[in-house]
Amino acid sequence: MISNINLSMTSKKKNTINEPSEVYETTSKVETTSEELHPVLVKLLEKSIQDAKDGKGISHEEAMKRIKEKIASLK
Repeated sequence: MISNINLSMTSKKKNTINEPSEVYETTSKVETTSEELHPVLVKLLEKSIQDAKDGKGISHEEAMKRIKEKIASLK
């Protein structure tokens, strides 16, 4: 009878999942350094920001309409 109890306890232990004992930190240990952007990238960003301010972009709805016209499966 005792051997049956030990066997059932052993089988229960095999089916359990244990959390890892490691401790996870919530803060990053990687030091962030300021990286300089390539001058061409800076100019492109400045131009795109200015274009957006001047209203040269298109709305999300207009972009989706154009995409749906080009891709038949999205209709």
